[in-house]
Amino acid sequence: MIADEVPAALGGERLDRVVALMADVSRATAADLIADGAVHVDDIVATSGKVRLEIGARVAIDTTAIRSALPITADDAVEFAVVHVDAAVVVVDKPAGLVVHPGSGNPDGTLVNGLLARFPDIAGVGGSDRPGIVHRLDAGSSGLLVVARTAAASESLIAQFAAHTAGRRYSALVWGHPAATHGIVDAPIGRDPSDPTKMAVVAGGRPARTEYEVVEEFQAPADVALLSCRLETGRTHQIRVHLAAVGHPLVGDIVYGPGRTTLGLTRPFLHAAELSFDHPTSGELLTFRSGLPTDLTAMVDALRR
Repeated sequence: MIADEVPAALGGERLDRVVALMADVSRATAADLIADGAVHVDDIVATSGKVRLEIGARVAIDTTAIRSALPITADDAVEFAVVHVDAAVVVVDKPAGLVVHPGSGNPDGTLVNGLLARFPDIAGVGGSDRPGIVHRLDAGSSGLLVVARTAAASESLIAQFAAHTAGRRYSALVWGHPAATHGIVDAPIGRDPSDPTKMAVVAGGRPARTEYEVVEEFQAPADVALLSCRLETGRTHQIRVHLAAVGHPLVGDIVYGPGRTTLGLTRPFLHAAELSFDHPTSGELLTFRSGLPTDLTAMVDALRR
């Protein structure tokens, strides 16, 4: 379920366009959701995508109703590392640039396509458009992600992420040196009123907390710092938005840190370095760690020299 208020930038827009932006789906899929009664505006079931929305109207979308226009095809050419596999879960190390699941603009070649080739049993787990997926990483981010192989595992993992008992730690390189070596950014996140394709810290957004700790600071060729970040919540682009909001955007992030050099990076410096959760079947606490990939290691090595 996705629910949010219509920002100023979308005031007067048609409902189907707002739904498409909020749910990251095509206009056709948005129309299907509305026709299926899966969209509410101010707690009333929407019956037409043509209605134009006022600023502040609350739109709720039941994303479980999203139809798959075509079956998602398995693709054994999609490359990713498997770090753990058992009958209930798969833990993968996603490379930067790989989109997690099919969506608008990315109909195939995603992690899900690759997972279906190796683990076809996930096809019936969870939503038909993103089988097995219980949390996400941005396309530009690398690192650890757990996938459910059974319905019971999916329910358990989703509940753990919702209760914030599953642990996620990220390595991030940011501009500047934070004044405090350890801190928590506690600020709500929602659609950016000036650009609905982005997220921002906004009043009335969904609660979000990011804990950070400074690991190492550098002065040349620029003042940057390597942070270890722990997510207490899992909002879209949370680390990128929170760190930019406190004046320390990620190095390489041209969306939330525009106008800055990338220091040669082709993506934001963000890596999911540690993942922990209770195994859905045994209850055992599992912890996985992933070292920085080659491009980020090269950046840190260059800074240290």
